[in-house]
Amino acid sequence: QVQLVESGGGLVQPGGSLRLSCAASGARLNYYAIGWFRQAPGKEREGVLCINSRDDTTVYTDSVKGRFTSSRDNAKNTVYLQMNSLKPEDTAVYYCATRWVSACPGPKTGFYDTWGQGTQVTVSS
Repeated sequence: QVQLVESGGGLVQPGGSLRLSCAASGARLNYYAIGWFRQAPGKEREGVLCINSRDDTTVYTDSVKGRFTSSRDNAKNTVYLQMNSLKPEDTAVYYCATRWVSACPGPKTGFYDTWGQGTQVTVSS
């Protein structure tokens, strides 16, 4: 069974940076779009951005524009979420997800069928 595994979360001060990783076992991620989501306490899971198989990125959450980007390392079969200028409101559990298609499915959780376990990001001084 194909699995996605996130890593890289942690505690960071406001204004700092983190890079999250999404790795897969059992499939080559370079063929597929990968979506990034986050869920803050008491809130619904929201789509953050998506990178398609051509490495084009679509941002779903206006508040991360200009701060978050995504990239791939095909040799490592890993997709990254680079988060810069982090704010306390970015605190959430972050997930990567896919529908095993090349184009980004959209910002809704129901469009994706394979999810990682999530990694906690806490932005606090």
